[in-house]
Amino acid sequence: QVQLVESGGGLVQAGGSLRLSCAASGRTFSRYAMGWFRQAPGKEREFVAAISRSGGSTSYADSVKGRFTISGGNAKNTVYLQMNSLKPEDTAVYYCAAGPVTTTTPTSYDYWGQGTQVTVSS
Repeated sequence: QVQLVESGGGLVQAGGSLRLSCAASGRTFSRYAMGWFRQAPGKEREFVAAISRSGGSTSYADSVKGRFTISGGNAKNTVYLQMNSLKPEDTAVYYCAAGPVTTTTPTSYDYWGQGTQVTVSS
């Protein structure tokens, strides 16, 4: 069993930065890859970034590539999402998730946090 708690969301102006944290607990945490997803009002949950169990492999959605960085993993109990050059379209609830492999598919992840709101003003 893995418990996930996100933090670090908030209100920021366009062009600003935020760093999200996902604190994980559970003895089997090291078995899981970690992902970040987001969901805006009226839209489906979408993939943002993922990191492998070892921390050695990462992947990003095209919409955030070059602006967001995922770090952590490698059996560390906290995963981060550094978000730079934020845009109004990045506004959403951001969720972290734990699953067996890095994938862009939400249903492939077994555990989810409660989410943290990110709002980017223009």
